[in-house]
Amino acid sequence: MAKPGVVVLGGEATVTPVEAAKELRRELKRLVKVIVEEEDSSLDVIDRAQDALDALRDLKLKRTPASLRGRGGDGVVDGVEDSDGVALSSCPERFRCPLSKQLMRDPVVVATGQTYDRPFIQKWLNSGERTCPQTQQVLSHALLVPNYLIRDMISEWCEKRGIKLPDKIGSVDSDGLTKGDRDHFLLLLEKLTSPLIPEQKAVAAKELRLITKRNPSFRALFGESANAVTKLLSPLSGKEIPPDLHEDLITTLLNVSIHDSNRKLIAETPKAIPLLIDALTRGTIQTRSNAAAALFSLSAVDSNKALIGESGAFGPLLDLLDEGNPLAMNDAASAVFNLCINHENRARAVHEGAVDVILTKIKENSHVDQLLTILAMLSTHPMAVEEMAKQGAIQCLLNVIRETPCERNKENCIAILYSICMSNRTKLRELREEEHAHGTISRLARDGTSRAKRKATSILERLNRAINLTHTA
Repeated sequence: MAKPGVVVLGGEATVTPVEAAKELRRELKRLVKVIVEEEDSSLDVIDRAQDALDALRDLKLKRTPASLRGRGGDGVVDGVEDSDGVALSSCPERFRCPLSKQLMRDPVVVATGQTYDRPFIQKWLNSGERTCPQTQQVLSHALLVPNYLIRDMISEWCEKRGIKLPDKIGSVDSDGLTKGDRDHFLLLLEKLTSPLIPEQKAVAAKELRLITKRNPSFRALFGESANAVTKLLSPLSGKEIPPDLHEDLITTLLNVSIHDSNRKLIAETPKAIPLLIDALTRGTIQTRSNAAAALFSLSAVDSNKALIGESGAFGPLLDLLDEGNPLAMNDAASAVFNLCINHENRARAVHEGAVDVILTKIKENSHVDQLLTILAMLSTHPMAVEEMAKQGAIQCLLNVIRETPCERNKENCIAILYSICMSNRTKLRELREEEHAHGTISRLARDGTSRAKRKATSILERLNRAINLTHTA
C-alpha cells in the first residue's frame, strides 16, 4: 500500500507531489526562457510549456498530473475519463465543450465566437434555442463554422499522450455538412410551411437567407431536398406579406440560384418565376433589386431566357430601370441584357418600351455603358431600329460619341447609327447635316477603333452615295 503523500506510478512509489511541483517549475522556467529569448522557438516548446502549466494546476487542485500517472494497455491515460474513455483530468479547459464538459471531437464556432462540440450545440439549436449558452447573447445566425485551429490542437494533444480520440459524433459529408446540419435545414423549411406565428417564420426565413449566403453547401441542399424551393416560397402565397419576410425569401432564392444545378430546378418550380416578377413591383427596394438579380442568375440557362420572357418579366424590369434607383438599376439592366440574348425576347423588350426607357436614361447620363450595350443588341431587330428612329436616337448617340472618352461606347453608338441609316433612308439627311456641322462621323472614321472605323466609313460612303443620287436625279 502506498504511503500518504506519495505518487504511485505503475504500482511503484516514485516522487512526492512537492518534488514533482519543483521539477515542473524548473522545466517551465527553462521553456519560458526559450520562448522569450528565441524568436523562432517551435510550437512544440510552447505546447510543452502549456503542458507543464496544466500539470501544475492539477497539483494545486490536489490531482495527480497525467505526466506522472501510468497508462493503461489501451493507450488511454488512467484516471477520470469522459463518456468515450478519453482522459479529462489533464485536458486543457479550452479543449472541452462547455455543454458536454467532454473533450471536443468536432469543435465549431457560433455567431458569438464561442466554440462548442458540434453535436451538442446542434442539439441546443434544434431544441429552438437562439442564444449562446455561455454568453447568453442572441445569435445573429445559426451557422456553425469549423474551428480547425482547436481541432488540430486537440489532435496533437491526444497524439502526444497516446490517446486515441474517438470519431466525431455525427459524421461530416463530403460537402462539409453533418446530419445535424441537414436536419436543421429541413426543420427551417418545415417552419415556413407550418401554421406558425409570423415571427417564427420570419426567424426561419432570415436564417435560411444567412446560411445560403455564407455556405454553398446549403444552396446545393435545395437541389437535393424534395420540394425545397416550393416550401421556401410557400409564405409568399398569402395576401399580406411582411416586407422583411418577403425580402428574406426572395434573397434566399437569389442565393440558391447562384448554384448552377439549381437554376433549371427553380425555373421549373410552379410559381417561382411569377413570384419573382411580382417581387419586382412591390416590397423594399432591396427585395425588388434582388428579384431582378435572381432573374439575371436564372437567365444564364438558355431555356430559362424564353420562359422568363414569356412570363412577362420585361415590363416590371423596365419599370424598375426607369425609376432610376442606383441599387436596382444595375440588376435590372443586367437581367434585361441577358434575356435579350434570346432573339424572340428582343421583340418583347421593344414592345414593353425598352427603347424609350434606355434612351431616356442615356440622355440622363445614367448607366450609359451598360445601356448602350443593350441598345446595340436590340439594334439587330427591325422593330427596335424603327423605334429608335422615332425616338430621336440619332442626336442622342452622336452626343455620346462627342462626349464620351470610352472607345467601347463609341463603337456601340456608331454600330447603332449604322443599323438606323441602313434601314431608314429618311434619316440620312439628319446624319448629313450633323456631319457638315460637327464632322463627328469623319473623326471616328479617322481616329476610332478598327470596328468603329469600319462602321463610320460605311455610313460616310452611304451618305456620299445618297448625295450623288440626288445630284444625278
